[in-house]
Amino acid sequence: MPYSQFTTIRKAKEAFNLTTIEGSRFIPSVEPVVPSDLLAGTLKETLPIVATSGSEKARSEGIIYPVLLEVRRNLDRQISLFSGEDFTIEEAIGLNGICDFILTRSTEVLEIEAPTVVIVEAKKTDLKTGFGQCIAEMVAAQRFNQAKEKAIPTIYGSVSNGIQWQFLKLSQQTVTIDLTVYPLPPVDQILSFFVWMLQNG
Repeated sequence: MPYSQFTTIRKAKEAFNLTTIEGSRFIPSVEPVVPSDLLAGTLKETLPIVATSGSEKARSEGIIYPVLLEVRRNLDRQISLFSGEDFTIEEAIGLNGICDFILTRSTEVLEIEAPTVVIVEAKKTDLKTGFGQCIAEMVAAQRFNQAKEKAIPTIYGSVSNGIQWQFLKLSQQTVTIDLTVYPLPPVDQILSFFVWMLQNG
């Protein structure tokens, strides 16, 4: 069964023996990242379209992917971004399937290389429906890094419908969920969060 079987937080917690902490923001105060003219222009066109069409594909391609590309540009392309890639780690326990977006601290773009740092799950509307799947994918990233002997202390995750974003982190067996819903626009804060996560994972 793929990642999509984890339709609730409870399912992921029970499957992988996790503890969850619900709380406030765990990302420290960081300077906003001003978007490039390219991203600003893209969002100016796509935000009104997404607001009316509302499909998950439109949100992924029109907002989330351009934002993550901007993060890669901001970090001088020293990270890689994967979209819609198969990320099968342990199929027997449900760690298999397609991840919407994966950010790695590697410059290699042909294959996913460790360490994987951030998982982003795209949803059509209700963010809560993506938490279980995102957590399972974060567990997969953690195990992938360990298998490649490139373990890092923390894996980060985000669930987004493009105009709303929530963030999670996985350290050992503990998942921390920031209950704050961060809006886009503005994009500056969202960009700064991803830059920080990739530099501090």
